[in-house]
Amino acid sequence: MTDRALVVVRAGALTTVQDRGRPGYAHLGVPRSGALDPPAAALANRLVGNAPDAAVLETTLTGCALRPRSTVTVAVAGAPCSVRVGGRPVAWGAPVVVPAGEVLEVGAAERGVRGYVGVCGGIAVEPVLGSRSTDLLSGLGPAPLADGAVLPLGNPSPAHARVDVAPQPSPPAELVLRVTLGPRDDWFTPGAVRDLTDRTFRVSSASNRIGLRTEGPALERARPGELPSEGMVLGAVQVPPDGRPVVFLADHPTTGGYPVIAVVRTADLPAAAQALPGTPVRFVAVRRR
Repeated sequence: MTDRALVVVRAGALTTVQDRGRPGYAHLGVPRSGALDPPAAALANRLVGNAPDAAVLETTLTGCALRPRSTVTVAVAGAPCSVRVGGRPVAWGAPVVVPAGEVLEVGAAERGVRGYVGVCGGIAVEPVLGSRSTDLLSGLGPAPLADGAVLPLGNPSPAHARVDVAPQPSPPAELVLRVTLGPRDDWFTPGAVRDLTDRTFRVSSASNRIGLRTEGPALERARPGELPSEGMVLGAVQVPPDGRPVVFLADHPTTGGYPVIAVVRTADLPAAAQALPGTPVRFVAVRRR
């Protein structure tokens, strides 16, 4: 039994291990996966002196609680929340020392959806296809955390400088997603294309790591039937039969048969990871095909 490990006291609603993902395997049907809010995950690593690709924990809404077997330095980034060590309040968004045997409590998100827990040395579960990320769609990587699970930790790296504090963006009050129309916008009526960029949608409570689902106007199709299955990319705005757009996130399928009306700029997707159900969503066309 190694002392470099975390024991899961409370797993929370959905806490997973994530890193930068496993790009390059879409031809095998394997999504990229990885942290939904990459800048927040990278900051959590930087705060504890890890390499940018070290694995962190991604929490969802309700946080988690962990007990280290040896003294460790941790940092919580992403959605703002209360953080406690041994029942005492400590800083969010800054490195904190957790003594061996004390409980680190990551509270429920006060704003936003997903928090990131960086631990000095990184979460050292066994990599699959070069990544330690949990992929909910394909089932690759470690299972979501369960109470009583033990997570091995890597050794601290002296090669990466640690920062004490850094600014973080607030979760969005309104989610603005810049899109390039196409490749299948011609499958929709001109009115539907205008609705996409002129009307306001809202984040659906059915959203998850696979896709951000929306509520709002149904986009009318100009062509019946379905496409032969074709490749899907991160940020694709696919429109299923109910007409409500779905923005594909990290665990999205690599192929699909519903038409893609637009693609979201990658730089705008971290904000989508933090958008609560009910958040207004606007799609802004910045360039046509």
